[in-house]
Amino acid sequence: MSNLNERVVVQRCDAVGVIRLNRPEKLNAWTVAMRNELMRAMKAFEADGDVRAIVLTGTGERAFCAGQDLEEAHGFSVDEAEAWIRGWDVFYSVLRGLSKPLVMALNGLAAGSAFQASLMGDVRVGHAGVRMGQPEINSGIASITGPWIMNQMLGMSRTVELTLTGRLMEADESHRLGLIHHIVPKEDVLARAIAIANELGSKPPVAMALDKARFREMTEPSFRETIEAAVRAHRTSYESNEPQRMVEAFYRTRGGELPAQAAAA
Repeated sequence: MSNLNERVVVQRCDAVGVIRLNRPEKLNAWTVAMRNELMRAMKAFEADGDVRAIVLTGTGERAFCAGQDLEEAHGFSVDEAEAWIRGWDVFYSVLRGLSKPLVMALNGLAAGSAFQASLMGDVRVGHAGVRMGQPEINSGIASITGPWIMNQMLGMSRTVELTLTGRLMEADESHRLGLIHHIVPKEDVLARAIAIANELGSKPPVAMALDKARFREMTEPSFRETIEAAVRAHRTSYESNEPQRMVEAFYRTRGGELPAQAAAA
């Protein structure tokens, strides 16, 4: 096992590369630096011929990832907000561009950008305590890529309801909707995810890579349009100063501690 500044832990389990988000004190909420480490780890496993599949999980029992750490994002200017969205484009493109199977081992909360990222995995394993959703609206942050991802999987009606309410779904609802494929005991989540990754990794690799490439091609035009829509929306949002006011209100009510609140493009 190796650490990248301890925020991302990398491990090999035979032919499976395991990546663990490692900020449990912040519910594994990620920053730009942490996502950069995560991308480096994914690219390294993608380039390693001995690795046939990848598993992504979180440290601790509370959260897979709470999304963007708002302590980093709360003071953004309009131009910084646009650069932030461009960064999400790069991150999501890495996830979408993997030729190897990606299994999400959901050990707890997956909210906001982490919910979105989890849906970009090929298979999701969770337990009965997992909660998932898109709560950006509660922080005054427009959600653009999240609804695009949800609409691909759920259709417009459920996407509208989840986006505008900002509610988190319990595991049984996510399972019924097909967002979590396997519900197992909490202590078995990672082992089951690795087993599934091994099974997927045993498939013919060229066919696997071609299938995954086609899935990306089928959605790439609308993904590109969504990123540009997110840039426009976030410029408008941050020009209004609403996200800044909402996050500062969180900051004041929590005694100076910014929440690891889910947020993304």
